[in-house]
Amino acid sequence: MPEVAQQRQGGTEAAPANNRIQQAIQAIGIFFLVQFVVGQFLGNNNKSSTSSKSPAVPAFTDRPAGAEISDHRSIPQTIAPIWPMNSSLDLSIYVSPSLVMPSLKSVGKDSLILEEQAFTLGDWKENRQIDTSFKVPKEVQNNGTLWAHFYVALHGHPLDPAAKGYDVANAYHFFHPLNHVIPKKKVAKTRKLVGSSDTEVEEEEKAEVSGPTWSSYYHPNFTMSFIPDSGTQNYVNMHPAIRQYVHLESSGARDASGQNAWYYPILFVNTFWQLRDHMTELNSTVKELPLHINLNNLANWKFSLYSSIGEGAKQSQKQAASGGPMPAGGDGSEFEAFKSILLDTNVYLLATTAIVTVLHMVFEGLAFKSDISHWRNKKDNVGISFRTILANVFMQTVIFLYLMDNSDGTSWMILFGQGMGILLEAWKITKTVDVRIRGASPDSWLPYKVTFEDKHKLSETEEKTKEYDQIAFRYLYMVAVPLLGAYAVYSLLYETHKSWYSFVITTLVGSVYAYGFLMMVPSLYINYRLKSVAHMPAKAMTYKFLNTFIDDLFAFTIKMPTLHRLATLRDDVIFFVYIYQAWAYKVDYTRVNEFGQGGDDEPVEDKLANKPLSAAPDGEVAATKVTGSETSAAKKRK
Repeated sequence: MPEVAQQRQGGTEAAPANNRIQQAIQAIGIFFLVQFVVGQFLGNNNKSSTSSKSPAVPAFTDRPAGAEISDHRSIPQTIAPIWPMNSSLDLSIYVSPSLVMPSLKSVGKDSLILEEQAFTLGDWKENRQIDTSFKVPKEVQNNGTLWAHFYVALHGHPLDPAAKGYDVANAYHFFHPLNHVIPKKKVAKTRKLVGSSDTEVEEEEKAEVSGPTWSSYYHPNFTMSFIPDSGTQNYVNMHPAIRQYVHLESSGARDASGQNAWYYPILFVNTFWQLRDHMTELNSTVKELPLHINLNNLANWKFSLYSSIGEGAKQSQKQAASGGPMPAGGDGSEFEAFKSILLDTNVYLLATTAIVTVLHMVFEGLAFKSDISHWRNKKDNVGISFRTILANVFMQTVIFLYLMDNSDGTSWMILFGQGMGILLEAWKITKTVDVRIRGASPDSWLPYKVTFEDKHKLSETEEKTKEYDQIAFRYLYMVAVPLLGAYAVYSLLYETHKSWYSFVITTLVGSVYAYGFLMMVPSLYINYRLKSVAHMPAKAMTYKFLNTFIDDLFAFTIKMPTLHRLATLRDDVIFFVYIYQAWAYKVDYTRVNEFGQGGDDEPVEDKLANKPLSAAPDGEVAATKVTGSETSAAKKRK
């Protein structure tokens, strides 16, 4: 795709011929993107394609005189191309801050940015590259609009509307903006909470402007394409995004019915692949701008998709910036990020990311299912670090608040996964202990308090688990609390924050990301003291660890805060420690373990029911009654 290659290479050279495989794979990715978005932006209103039921429109040269038409419609029903395919065209483009252009003879040469002759309409091999530059008018520097005036004519005919011999049947003129007026990205203002003067704080508050701030941006690369195969169109039902590029024959001629007309060749100014990150903000410091133009022919179906989807994205962006309800397609940032991936990401990495995305969703669903199944069937608290569960709820809540505080740089997929993790950990608390609200002691400030009570009398092994959990956290506090305090002091003195709330959340999440793996140590310590990992949800942990390595890949492809990106690597350490423990403390998954659980989380009753029946010596089936001692023996590891 030429327009993709142009944006990738910054307009300096054409895509190499041996890059066709890469372009084909990108085209497939774009196709699936288009299928998703077309329904949203086009719906059932895209009736602008060529229709076989449209009435036949005669050639423009066979049009009747105006006096012979009895029923002349100001808005035509059907339109047809005014010039035939393979017509040779001349094209000139001038830039100006004004919509009104004087005679081209009086216009300075600095305004002429393109002058091409004998361009063949419908020749798919035509692909001209133009590199130039121009001086920026003062009006444009002051947030004005930079207009491009297009003059198109059949080869050899005058382009200037003020020239003698100019004929609207052989030439036409239109204008199109080259700059984009879009809302500026809001930059979160931060300051030092300790050491900044009150005057600085007041000045920062006065500088804040309510509502979006609009600014003018310019992109140096443009793909300008003639659409030779647009054919006969139903002008009334044409999609507005497509209609803006259609220019009717300016004399108002109609066919004999008075309902049909003709239109000039469509010249599509394709800005679909212009990314905001590649744009330059126009202001008084910008004196001259470069310009690269790729002039070619484009298929009508591609033109319909590019124009419709691009216009829909612009409208959604404007609606979101103006404070209206958030459109279904978002504010355009996700769509912009997807285009950036298609343009800037290596095609092989892009394909790999697409595959592992599917695997990530599958493993995450399987881990969620297995984890819930394990905890639903668990009958005791052996090997369970209750304090670790509470700590996980707290840490994941802190991470969620941090991601929300930095939501402009976080994918919604990350936020959703984090929220589901909090709910799952909170549910585990209710499976481990009973959460009760009791009356507080007389010296308490609050009338009630939340207590955690054991569901049953703890067994000897459960008491050991509780003791090991306390020992592990005692040493954990000795390490984590001084580290947290040191980091908080450093962040308060040397770093800037948006507010005190942001400082607290950022400090806590910084400690979670840096030392969060310490909270996983108690479970490993309990495994070590019990010399067993049978109580661990093996299936769920396997799926989670597979997702850990997928997260390592996502950390460099999905948009997220830097701290969250680095934290994805810490779980790898825990994974390898767990692998060693699983090797050191062998588990026979075909038998019921010492904690009353099967390797596949199968209930003990199902294992006893599936036990083969034994026959009596005389051939009769002996009715065997399972005693309590036999049931207890079945639960013991041999």
